[in-house]
This record gives sequence, structure tokens and C-alpha cells, in this order.
Amino acid sequence: MTLGLLVLIIAIVALALTGLVGFSNKNKSTNWLLSYLQNFCGALFIFSGAVKAIDPLGTAYKMEQYFAEFASTFQGTWFSFLAPLFPWLSEYAPTFSTTMIVLEIVVGAALILGARNQFNSWVFLVIVAFFTFLTGFTFLTGYVPDGVNFFQFGQWGPYVATNMKVTDCGCFGDFLKLEPRVSFLKDVFLMVPAILFVLRHKNMHQLLSPVRRSVLLFVIGIGSVLFSISNYVWDLPVIDFRPFKEGVNVAATKQAEEEAAANVAVLAYKLTNKNTKKVVELPYEQFLKEFQNYPSEEWEYDQIKSEPAIPRTKISDFDVEDAEGISHAEALLSDPGYSFFIVSHKLYGKSAGRESFTIRDTVYLMDTLPNGELRPSETFIVEERTEEKETFQWNEDFVERWQEVVNPVLAAARKDGLKVHAVTAFESPEKIEHFRAATQSDYPFLVADDILLKTIIRSNPGVVLLKNGEIIKKWHYAKLPTYDKIKARHMN
Repeated sequence: MTLGLLVLIIAIVALALTGLVGFSNKNKSTNWLLSYLQNFCGALFIFSGAVKAIDPLGTAYKMEQYFAEFASTFQGTWFSFLAPLFPWLSEYAPTFSTTMIVLEIVVGAALILGARNQFNSWVFLVIVAFFTFLTGFTFLTGYVPDGVNFFQFGQWGPYVATNMKVTDCGCFGDFLKLEPRVSFLKDVFLMVPAILFVLRHKNMHQLLSPVRRSVLLFVIGIGSVLFSISNYVWDLPVIDFRPFKEGVNVAATKQAEEEAAANVAVLAYKLTNKNTKKVVELPYEQFLKEFQNYPSEEWEYDQIKSEPAIPRTKISDFDVEDAEGISHAEALLSDPGYSFFIVSHKLYGKSAGRESFTIRDTVYLMDTLPNGELRPSETFIVEERTEEKETFQWNEDFVERWQEVVNPVLAAARKDGLKVHAVTAFESPEKIEHFRAATQSDYPFLVADDILLKTIIRSNPGVVLLKNGEIIKKWHYAKLPTYDKIKARHMN
């Protein structure tokens, strides 16, 4: 699906709705252009909200990225007092995500129905203006080099996509990825009908009676809330738009993506003068002939490459390590048998300080034999030394998920001869070991990038069944069946 095709489909739907509105309002005058814009913007908002409602946690994670970027941007500026606010907001990202998704769906439905046109027009304008600010900020960070704050406008440079910390606005979740520049232009376009609605709200169409419109919007709102919550609180998303979906062979896909990335061709070179910021783009063959005219002391080189035959996804970043930094990715993906992979992108707990404990060592004294040799004597002394270790206070509900839901299934799997691994975000070995003890998890824990883990499964913890690198099945912890049921249904 491309943005152009999506817009075309929504435009056709809006055209059909406008025809129905004109027919239903045959005894009333209809502003056809305004009515069409109502239906187009309404259908767009409903679709955008619906695909995000399928995966509210994806939107929440995107919000966390924005909050982190805002905190970093405001730090060290006149607005530094705002920086501590964003980490706090990140803690409630799922709530904000669900609220925004439901609001988007309800506002879209209200536009099509013509419910409370004056109030809804202002709400639509505020939402679009907010989206325009977010996508505009993200797009403009492409002009901000590393080490330069966003507000240091005089030090901005040429646009570089890799400068952006948030590379996708999340407007359509993982269903359709849009570059921030495209998202920004889309939102700028939507500002036109948003302003028009505010100015001409009295001429906007209305369907049904006021009471029926209100009842319908209430039902849509409640349904949107329940649907959104069901896709992360009670179960996994009803549709998986991410690369780590069931049936995907991670090992084969990873290899294919890496080979495709290695086989891209260099098409041209983009040269930027370090002093004047002048940009020159040369085809590859011409660059080979003239590169001596552009010494590296004065020019920065950027390669322009062809697109890989297979687009890169997060699968290319799949890697898991042990405490010593040794990768276990290949071993996990090449295991020919069934194995369980428990994913936890965050261990919910906090430090409870450091605890002192005493270690007693028994040291035997040495006797000297007549021939001069030494041997341990029967005399010994006990030496004591004090060490400290960090302790943690874990979230009780989180620990309960492991002890009472996940671990009984894994214990039965291990008893049946299956391998079991857990993987969490990069944490200190001390913290992970303390969590293992607290949850009585007697299987190895590995570490990986938290964004990778969030992409694999929208549950903490989530359980993945693997076989020879293929994802056989994924479970939200709240929907995890017994091992016997898993074996009967998914392990032939």
C-alpha cells in the first residue's frame, strides 16, 4: 500500500458518501465541495485511527520517541524547565495513545455525520495543527547535524535523513510508513479544509437527527476504546503489521536482507563543501575521474546507492547477547527443534539500594615436609569479607505474570526437552540475576535492543514459539495456554 493509492481509495469513498449525502438532503441545499471535504477528512481520520487502534502500543512507543527527542531538545535551552516533563509523560504513553486514537476516530465520524459542526471543526483544527507541529519538527531535525541543538538555527546544515531521531511519524501505525517530509506536507494540506470548516461550519451537512448522531458517536467511542484496549491489554494486535509476524522465517529473511544490502550499487556521490556548504552531485563514473578535485580536507563525501532488491526491516537488526557480549542469534535461529523465546522489553522494578553481605572463606595453612615440599595441613582459619550488591523492588503484578503464568508453561516445556531462553533490554547482569531469583526463572536470560524487542511482540512478557528460525506462534501473557494445549495445536 502506498500513500497515493490510499488517498485514491479514500477519495472514492468520500465521493460515494457525498453522493449519498446529496441524495438524503435532496430537500435541502448542499455545498458539494464542503460536503466532499467533510467526507474525505472524516474517512481519512477514521482509517488512520482504525489502523492505529489495531496496535495502540505501536503508537505509544512512537510517542515515547517523541518525548525523548523533546526532552533532549529542550535540555540546555531557555525551555529546559520543560525537559523533566517528558520522561513523566512517557510513563503514560499507552493511555495517551488510546485517547488520541479514539478521539481521531470519533472526530472523523462526527465530520461525516455533521455532529456538533462548530465544536468538532475546532477540535479537528487543533488536532491537525498538533500533527503539523509534530511532523514539521521531525522533518526539520533533518537539517540539524549531530551535536547541534534544534534551536541553534545558525548551525543548521543541509538536509540529511539520518539526522532525524524519529524517522517515521506513525500516522498510519505500522500499516504504512511515511517519511516525515511527506507526513508534514500531508498535514499542511489538511490545514486548508480544517480552517475552511471553522469558517463555514454553518454550511456543513448534517445526517440523521441530533439524538441519533449523539448515540451513534457514543457507540463508536465506546467501541473504539474497547477495541484499542483489547489489542494490548488482553491480547496481541488482531492484525500484525510488523516484520516478526507468525509464519515468517527470521533466519532466512535476515540472510536475504543482508545479501540484498551488500549487493546495492553506488550510483553517485554527493559532495558538500565544509566551508561554503556548496553541494555537488556527481555520477559514480564521473566521480572516479574527478575525485582529486574534491580533497577530503575540504569536502564531505556521501554515497548515493541503489535501493536493495529486498527492503531492509527490523529483522536485519535481530541480535541477542549474553552477559559477556557473545551473540546467540545464530544458535537460536538455527535450532532445528521447537524452542521458546520469552520477550520482555523492560523489567518493571526500581533499585532498593545496596545490601551488605558477609562471605566466609576457609583457608588451610601449609605444612613443610622434610624434603621441603608444601602440603595443606589440617589446621585452617576462616576469613570473612564484606561485599555489597544492589537489590531491587519489583512490580508485584509483573512478577506474578512470570511466576504464575509464564513459568509453569516453560517448566513443562523444559521437562519435555525443549530449550527455553528469555531476552530483555540491556540491563546490568546484577539486575537481571536479581530478577531471575525473584521470579524463580531457571532458564538463561539474554539481552537485546529494547526497540527490537518491542517490534517482535506487543506484550511484556510475550512468548514466542520458534522452530528452525521460523516464528510458529506468538502469545500475549494473558492468552498463554498450557503447554499441553500448545503442543497439541502447534507442535506437529
